[in-house]
Amino acid sequence: MNEILAKQLAIDFCTDVNSILSKENVFTEYKQLEGRRIFKEGACYFKAASVNGKIVASGRKDIIQWAREKFKTKNGAWFMDMGCLHNLEDGLLKFHCRIGQAHPFYIATEKSDVDTKDYDIKIFIGDELEQFRGDKRFGEAFIFDGLPKDEIGIGAYKDGRLLGMAGATSDSDRMWQIGINVMPEAEGLGIGTMLVVAIKNEILDKNRLPFYGTAMSHIASQRVALGAGFVPAWSELYCEAIKH
Repeated sequence: MNEILAKQLAIDFCTDVNSILSKENVFTEYKQLEGRRIFKEGACYFKAASVNGKIVASGRKDIIQWAREKFKTKNGAWFMDMGCLHNLEDGLLKFHCRIGQAHPFYIATEKSDVDTKDYDIKIFIGDELEQFRGDKRFGEAFIFDGLPKDEIGIGAYKDGRLLGMAGATSDSDRMWQIGINVMPEAEGLGIGTMLVVAIKNEILDKNRLPFYGTAMSHIASQRVALGAGFVPAWSELYCEAIKH
């Protein structure tokens, strides 16, 4: 298992690296620890990862106690199978919670050659990203919502037209997440993969671990990740309160 990822998950799920690397499922009461990945800060009712063939979960004390009893011997490889997710959601309803999102995540540890073809590639850093604030075309590439911070953008241009944009956010000091938007008229041209490779290389040059999350049903996005040299590393879900 990647060392940086193991250290990050240990912080995110309020445990230690040895527990992440062990074969036993892990259930901990959640605390906001320094160095955690930041995404949708607020109350953590329950979140869980399937990694290294096991379950790693953290959350509110009463929910974690229930989850430990329910899933302590569950094979983590099948934790996000639909039957198991139904069981999880049925139990969460008793705590007035439900599954919010669930995603597979990919990491990359090596740089790749980038064939930019005949596109003009532009890199935007820091305040240079402000020109894209409010641009609805780039809802995946950028967040513009405080934390996590948008760090880098890389755009592909042809004849002065912006055809795609990859962005990176510093979800933690160790790991930066990649998002990608390709304009509808440019889909299928390989621009997404090209830009993800380019921004992956930039992140690795900064000694951060790039990671890429997508939807379980978004096969095209998963192909971009694989084509850019990423490998599947873990799946993760988090839960949210049911609003009345």
